[in-house]
Amino acid sequence: MNRPVVVGVDGSPSSLVAAEHAARAALLRSRPLLLVHGYLHLLGYGVPLNPYDVGVPVPSDEAQKMLERTAAELTERWPGLAVEVRQVAGGPGATLVEESRRAEVVVVGSRGLGGFAGLLLGSVGAQVAAHAHCPVLVVRPEEQPIPVDGPVLVGVDGSESSRVAVGLGADEAARRDVPLVLVHVGPADGDRAVPEEIEESQAAYQAEAVRLLADASTVVRAEHPDLVVREHPVRAAGAAEGLIEASGTASLLVVGTRGRAGFAGLLLGSVSQAAIQHAHCPVLVAHPVS
Repeated sequence: MNRPVVVGVDGSPSSLVAAEHAARAALLRSRPLLLVHGYLHLLGYGVPLNPYDVGVPVPSDEAQKMLERTAAELTERWPGLAVEVRQVAGGPGATLVEESRRAEVVVVGSRGLGGFAGLLLGSVGAQVAAHAHCPVLVVRPEEQPIPVDGPVLVGVDGSESSRVAVGLGADEAARRDVPLVLVHVGPADGDRAVPEEIEESQAAYQAEAVRLLADASTVVRAEHPDLVVREHPVRAAGAAEGLIEASGTASLLVVGTRGRAGFAGLLLGSVSQAAIQHAHCPVLVAHPVS
């Protein structure tokens, strides 16, 4: 099955930047690109209406022209790219989650308008990131050009979710021909008041970090013997802070959907929201393709 790279497009600057990232992702994977616009009834955004009075929502000519114009611009800038467009009846979150069942990757911008309003600032972004059936690429910050030279960064905590992220991150680094950096975030030095406890805590963290990173590196090198792999233990007040700071030199940050220790509840609470909204590079949420 030749799964496409799917991107939600609504004509906003953020969604158009996301479409550029999606075009590059599609070419790197030798996959087609599908531009999707989710539409609801013009009066149907949360307004209690009698469906028999307003009728069934229909695609708009304006949205179709926007999609076709975007497709033409992308094929001109990315030679060899195959692009299709589709309008889908439904809310933006549900539309992208449903499209993810048949997608290689779903790409979303950090903001939107119309059918994709507030895409990553509220329930829609959380819905797509948490419930997609394939990896989700969150393009942020949208005002910066596509980063291509930096390494791919992956958060490692030993959970099954992080193992999926490591595998996906390694594939992505090999595809981009950049190094893979494995990051384990440990507690900051100031968490203990007694010097002996600080020393014991540091020793325990160091041993755990070395083990987790070494295990992940071994798996990656077995699959990608030519890939440059670096191990990077860091200390921070929390997992999100450590990943966000480390992302400043990366072209991509890869995170799992759930974790333990420093990455507990990654996509269900503040850590994921912070990583998605404040990382200095695009974020890839590592759902396995179902």
